[in-house]
Amino acid sequence: MSIKEASTPKTPAERLPPLPPPDKLYRPTRKRLHLAFFLCFVAAPFTNLMRFDIPRQRFYFAGQELWISEFAIIFFALMFLMFVIAASAIIHGRIYCSYACPQMIFSEWSQSVERLAQRLAQRWLKGAGARSRKAAGAGLFYAVLLAASVFLAFVFTSYFVEPRDLLGRLLHFDLVTVGGITGAVVTVITFLDFTLVRQKFCTTVCPYGYIQGMLQDKHTLLVAYQDGPSAGRGEAKDCIECKKCVRVCEMGIDIRQSPYQIECVHCGDCIDACEDILRKVGKPGLIHYAWGDAPKTAVKEAWHRRWGFRDAKRVVVLLIMAFYLVGLVLALSFRRPVLVEINPDRSTLFKVLEDGRVANLIRLKLANRTGRASRVRLWVEGLPGADLALPANPVPLKPGETYAGTVELRAPFVQDGQDVHHIRILAQAEGARRADAEELTFITPLKRN
Repeated sequence: MSIKEASTPKTPAERLPPLPPPDKLYRPTRKRLHLAFFLCFVAAPFTNLMRFDIPRQRFYFAGQELWISEFAIIFFALMFLMFVIAASAIIHGRIYCSYACPQMIFSEWSQSVERLAQRLAQRWLKGAGARSRKAAGAGLFYAVLLAASVFLAFVFTSYFVEPRDLLGRLLHFDLVTVGGITGAVVTVITFLDFTLVRQKFCTTVCPYGYIQGMLQDKHTLLVAYQDGPSAGRGEAKDCIECKKCVRVCEMGIDIRQSPYQIECVHCGDCIDACEDILRKVGKPGLIHYAWGDAPKTAVKEAWHRRWGFRDAKRVVVLLIMAFYLVGLVLALSFRRPVLVEINPDRSTLFKVLEDGRVANLIRLKLANRTGRASRVRLWVEGLPGADLALPANPVPLKPGETYAGTVELRAPFVQDGQDVHHIRILAQAEGARRADAEELTFITPLKRN
């Protein structure tokens, strides 16, 4: 006779009341920042916020037109931008990738447009077959993306070619000059990128993901999944295996495997997904931003640690970045919008003119480094009656124009027993607060012939 053992009934799990929604959602914030950075990306070349003009050999930064010869300003500008990117990678991880990178912004946008195009095709062509609706959605998506590729290629090329000149080439379908060919090639690359490559670029071509692996350390901000032993709760886990964090990930990874996957750009979408699901069953989310992979704590830290300055290395990086910023500001403040160069030409010491005056040759260079017309007035101090043989004084200069040549500095002969007179030539641009002065010597004969 078999004895049937009485089974112990299982105690039903206690159902917890739902928690209120989280105070912060990262995806809406990220999309708003995407829009802001996209507008900055579009506006930068047209407002000269930052642009390289390769044909004219100009560098535009913060509205200033810099010449290639102005190495100090360009050096400080590039070094400052480099340390901004390095500091953001060291302190806040891949925040540039997730919030500001044009490749990520446009890749996510193209995916959204593709999904929208398919939904519109399903809605508008209800009576058609599934294959026809899919083809119509794909056609709509490619049409929108082709127009967007032309626009984005125009914006990108405008960083290196003057926008108005480039627009003229685009309207005339220029495929002959370098600017037109470059625009066409960039259009094709952009179209192929956002139809075939998208986020694969981030893990195969872009070096920033690999550089980030070298720059980050135990204090770098990242997105971490903490459950069970990693959260200090022993073997007990709260994850309900809904896998919504995997479904919403634009990079197609499982954050639960590791926060150090090169595909992870730490965007925070998985944080929102986990909070959304677990709060409905009365539990807080298991994914959050953390400095390194340290367990989340309720203890409020000092403000400098919350901002990411958690060790001396980060303070040093910040100081170096501040040094280059100060250097850039000083270099821009001391910059002269109109460059004035005055040098003596000693191929001939002097010559006596027919009217009895004495002339010395002067090499003069005036360069208008602004985007507006200007005039430069020149005069001489220390030599009575002296003047410069200029076609016009003030000298008119168009935007970006350079006047260079050898002119005569003429003065009446003075019988004072000296053949060398110390003088100053001053040049003041229109609207300038002070004049540029150059000290020279004026050579005359000792006596009249």
